[in-house]
Amino acid sequence: KNRETADPSADSNPRPAVDNKHQDEATSKKKLCVKAAKQHSIPEDLYKVLENKVMEKVLDLSYVKLSVVEMMCSGDADSEGIVSKSVSSHSDLIPGVYEGGLKIWECTFDLLDYFSEAEIEFTNKTVLDLGCGAGLLGIAALRGKADRVHFQDYNSTVIDEITLPNVVANCINEGGRMGSGKDRKVSKLPSKKPRKTEGSPDMLNKCRFFSGEWSQVSQLLLSSTKAFSKYDIILTSETIYNPDYYSALHDTLAQLLDKNGRVYLASKVHYFGVGGGIYLFEKFIEEKNVFRTSTVKTIDQGLQRCIMEIAFK
Repeated sequence: KNRETADPSADSNPRPAVDNKHQDEATSKKKLCVKAAKQHSIPEDLYKVLENKVMEKVLDLSYVKLSVVEMMCSGDADSEGIVSKSVSSHSDLIPGVYEGGLKIWECTFDLLDYFSEAEIEFTNKTVLDLGCGAGLLGIAALRGKADRVHFQDYNSTVIDEITLPNVVANCINEGGRMGSGKDRKVSKLPSKKPRKTEGSPDMLNKCRFFSGEWSQVSQLLLSSTKAFSKYDIILTSETIYNPDYYSALHDTLAQLLDKNGRVYLASKVHYFGVGGGIYLFEKFIEEKNVFRTSTVKTIDQGLQRCIMEIAFK
């Protein structure tokens, strides 16, 4: 099993047609590890968050170069050891240990395109980027004037070393607009820091960051002493690759989505090796009889992919 990349920082084409988000062992590993939930604080020194990070850009969104993050996280920065484990196992997925957050998977770009095509309205909405990885979906919502945006990933290393720096970089470089899919060339950001970060605290104050397994994060949010209002929009990309996770994902959506809210889920039709996919998840939802689903877009280039809209019945 070769470790193939599926992120734009590793290739000039940010839309690879390769599906490698699988590992044969996942089919036999049914007992899942439950990683405790944790909220990550935003450091006061925003530039320290970006220290030693190489920034690139896609769709006018800034993001850290992931291959450099992997090199930098080979030591103390990766308390979970997910980088070394991923490298040693030649896998981009180790169920219950590392869930793919060090890559930007291609369906993320499908969903970003869909936001523009369908004119999804984020203004004054509360948004959750579930399984966020690089956090590009949540950052797009933030740019769209969402009222609150929360980011969740399974791994704390991903939140600290990738998601948080990406959100900070886009707040500091606020003002750019997303282009169309045709503009998806990767380019380096200017290395010179802006003199002021006016406006960035306001945008960052809208954000919260969480790591941990979905049911644990739900429990943390719902039991919090802070007032919690459910999400108007939940965004999630390539999170249904493993059928073992469907129950936790379904329950999380049911617990955290507002009664009038919408989920936008982007996925490949089938994930070889792990066995998940859009039709299997759709069947799972139908059997639960809580949500209604509709496929709002199908992409036939490369491996077939879909975008699904989910809402309460």
